Amino acid sequence: MAKTASTPGGSGKASGAQKEKDAPPPPPEPLRVPVADSHTHLDMQPGTVEEALAKAASVGVTTVVQVGCDLAGSRWAAETAAAHESVWATVALHPNEAPRIVLGDPDGWSRQGARQPGGDAALDAALDQIAALAALPQVRGVGETGLDYFRTGPEGMAAQERSFRRHIAIAKEHGKALVIHDREAHDDVLRVLAEEGAPDTVVFHCYSGDAAMAKICAERGYYMSFAGNVTFKNAQPLRDALAVAPLDLVLVETDAPFLTPVPYRGRPNAPYLIPLTLRAMAEVKDVPEDTLATAVAANTARVFGY
Repeated sequence: MAKTASTPGGSGKASGAQKEKDAPPPPPEPLRVPVADSHTHLDMQPGTVEEALAKAASVGVTTVVQVGCDLAGSRWAAETAAAHESVWATVALHPNEAPRIVLGDPDGWSRQGARQPGGDAALDAALDQIAALAALPQVRGVGETGLDYFRTGPEGMAAQERSFRRHIAIAKEHGKALVIHDREAHDDVLRVLAEEGAPDTVVFHCYSGDAAMAKICAERGYYMSFAGNVTFKNAQPLRDALAVAPLDLVLVETDAPFLTPVPYRGRPNAPYLIPLTLRAMAEVKDVPEDTLATAVAANTARVFGY
């Protein structure tokens, strides 16, 4: 929730600076070659789906992949993809959702509200529902799944890994792309993929590894999707990774409403801001904007089978 600054009269109205921070950035110059936003959360963004899609299409972002993070969000993703020709869906329990199901969520941090511990049985039941959604034709990926050691401590690691392994199996069962959330867990994510046997198509969403890991991903044919944080001043390791990532394994995403690219960092993100990230990526790759857009468009279509 945005903070407000009190005026001398005590009205509590938002300051001009706060209003600017909350305001959507202006649309960038349109891309000449249309691309897809490979990872977004329309259900967490203001306005209607139709408005978001129209605004994105106006700047050359003609396809979006709506990503599920819990049961409710995964159902919504599947329904939204069924209703809109330019939307495809992925479904999953986010790595941080699995421990909440198993251990409980007394603070109600997630969108389901406060929950009691359900144990492994509850997690398995939820994963069965994800598996059913993954069979739908408009669902083209299983994710975001993986491991997150930033928000979940040691007590939640077993639940995360159990969930991750099952998501890998679901992706392989239905022939869908596996979309990975990897936060401060690089070695274990790669280990579990190797132990389970990776699906044919693996995407590291919001790629967060270094150049050495990018080379490992390239060797294994894993796709790397870069978000707005690749433009951040302190993100040189991400740019180094992008520089060595093969052009045919690179995607672009917003992860909106998060990770708004420079120069609008801190303001709301949305699919229509993809051109800012793609242009920054083209500079890092030292290729023309149209060349990168053409590659990204083909890669995303190949990953999600549309």
